[in-house]
Amino acid sequence: MAQCTQSSPPRKGLGRRLLDLWQTRYTRPQPGARQAVAHLTPAVVVTGGSHGIGLAIARRFAKAGQTVALVARNPGPLQEAAAAIERDFGAKAFAIDLDVTADNAPFELDARLAQHALYTDVLVNCAGVGLSGNFDGQDAGEIEQLLNLNMTALTRLMRHALPGMRARARGGVLNVASLGGLTPGPYQAAYYASKAYVISLSEAVGYETRGSGVRLSVLAPGPVDTEFHPAMGTEHAFYRQLILPLSAEQAASAAYRGYVLGCRLIVPGLLNMLFAVALRILPHTLMLPLVGWLLKPREERNWSVTNDNEQ
Repeated sequence: MAQCTQSSPPRKGLGRRLLDLWQTRYTRPQPGARQAVAHLTPAVVVTGGSHGIGLAIARRFAKAGQTVALVARNPGPLQEAAAAIERDFGAKAFAIDLDVTADNAPFELDARLAQHALYTDVLVNCAGVGLSGNFDGQDAGEIEQLLNLNMTALTRLMRHALPGMRARARGGVLNVASLGGLTPGPYQAAYYASKAYVISLSEAVGYETRGSGVRLSVLAPGPVDTEFHPAMGTEHAFYRQLILPLSAEQAASAAYRGYVLGCRLIVPGLLNMLFAVALRILPHTLMLPLVGWLLKPREERNWSVTNDNEQ
């Protein structure tokens, strides 16, 4: 696990230039690739960017002076979030209302970005959905929705964006998973399994793209203080009482720092890092009962959340 512990990434000086050179150690831009987008502005594209972790990550990139494009389904909150970013940081922020689970979403996203003279330089996949309760009592349609958003849409967007990034030898992908992706999660079985997929995919593709100029990181936070957990009906589960949540801003700062430093797996918070190590090394025969006890809902019903962003 490449976890970052430094307090802040290097500024745009010698250290940052050396980091960028290291990222491109095996490659150079393909002829004409950067010229093809020279008339466009590079943008950090954040799915699930209207609130929660997604919005906090967008704000952190905007604070660093980068143009951001917020993507989610509901135009109202998107417009408000983009306006707040421009007001607070003086950075350009654009709102793109789009259902990322649509089959043509990657091409529609390209077209909508082009309307604003933008292209995807950094892709942040934060859109996600959670589901809690007994697996055999959950609605089959809601499980399909979870798989489509958490896995299929993320994979499709990532696969679409990477070839151009590699040709330009710059850019990157930051996927948002969960600490739960490191273990099976009874009573949140499909959700935890989807996050295991995101972590595995990100780490594997991150290895494939090493030295290509493309950063590829995955954020795996523990509980974060957003609307995600209450909407999923897990506020009375023991893990919500025992594990102190991070703020969305703390998770976003760790995500930005780890992405800049080129870390593949980013686990924010010292306690969460210790949990991550334990989940990696302890056998399932010990961890599974403990995780099940922590996650078990204290109310006899199934819950789902269909928010546009993670955690």
